[in-house]
Amino acid sequence: MSDNYLRWSEIAYGGENHPPNDAVDPQASSWPMYYLKRDGDSFYGPNGKFSFQISSPESIDWNKQLSIVQSTLKNITTEQVNIATYWGTGPATKQWTPIIDRLIDTYGLTPTKAARVLAAVQAGMNDTFVVAWYYKYLSDVARPIQYDPKLKPILCTPRFPTYVSGHAAVSGCAETILSYFFPSEARRLKELAEQNAKSRLYAGVHFPIDNDEGLRLGRQIGKVITNELHQQREEDGSLIDNFNRLNLHADLLPPPYTQAIPFDFKESCASNTAYSNNKSEIRPVPKPKIFI
Repeated sequence: MSDNYLRWSEIAYGGENHPPNDAVDPQASSWPMYYLKRDGDSFYGPNGKFSFQISSPESIDWNKQLSIVQSTLKNITTEQVNIATYWGTGPATKQWTPIIDRLIDTYGLTPTKAARVLAAVQAGMNDTFVVAWYYKYLSDVARPIQYDPKLKPILCTPRFPTYVSGHAAVSGCAETILSYFFPSEARRLKELAEQNAKSRLYAGVHFPIDNDEGLRLGRQIGKVITNELHQQREEDGSLIDNFNRLNLHADLLPPPYTQAIPFDFKESCASNTAYSNNKSEIRPVPKPKIFI
């Protein structure tokens, strides 16, 4: 393997004294999937083997990527902090739950159709996480805070490799599957997916390429799934999914950048953040103005 990038497993986070020894779910790439299957380093969909179209980490200029992260944090705005905090509160799947529910309600889906939408999106996000974790631990690319130990991200840096972004991949998949069920909302769903991906750059926990390639990966997985859904038929041979082409303009969060399902999300950092170097301090609500 090329030595042109730093390894997540070998470099300490800024503010810490040793490489991470608390990897999150490193075996998740071996977990069962619903639409996809993995056999060694090969992945299979309903129609056979396929390859994911993401860039090799050896082909990426990680120092150039770091300069974008540094510049973003240096010039961060209050709106960008709010975006980073909203999408970064809780697991990557959390903020898509109210989006799915509002689409179901707005378009008046029957109970069975609602269950079908929920099952497809949630199963797709599961499969996307499994694939993303495969690439994360295979590539073992270091985080921005490992490339620059003085970096002070907005949020705590997650305890797993950077490439590709799980938030971005999950969003790309959710966007694609929901656009299949609600085609008139596709433009808005794309905006939300891309904002979620960009939020990880604003947070300072991902390089921009992590987000771009994560979106691409998630959208490809979503396309495999929607192709399968489109082939499914009723008992009489008719399509299961008959779409409402009228755009009802569902009111999809965000904004506002407040949690649709409030909960007390406490996140402590051993590594540096923009707000504090106190290793036991819980991340506070974003301040009105930030100077870095």
